[in-house]
Amino acid sequence: MIYITIERVSRKDAHIQAFVSEGHAEYDVPGKDLVCAAVSAITVGTVNSIEALTGVVAISEMKKGLLNITLPELPESEKAKASQVQLLLESMVVMLQTIQESYSDYITIDTIYSKGG
Repeated sequence: MIYITIERVSRKDAHIQAFVSEGHAEYDVPGKDLVCAAVSAITVGTVNSIEALTGVVAISEMKKGLLNITLPELPESEKAKASQVQLLLESMVVMLQTIQESYSDYITIDTIYSKGG
């Protein structure tokens, strides 16, 4: 099972500040597991897109079966850039939810709030 955790600031301020993808889908054998491949492409692709398109570099930890990303806080003067980052992250969430709709036995997505609600 792949466990995705999306960390948002709060229910009121729903900005995504971090996400973690961990585990393996075990939908098929390694190298042929389309669920793992899709999740990896979406999550790593999103991080790469954020860096390439906005210049924002996330704090990251990546190893087999784990991608842990924390976005840096941007100053108020970079509000437009922060908005672009959030759009890319929200797009990632939609793509992951689409996978979850078809492969719910292999991926789960949870949302947590760093300020409790």
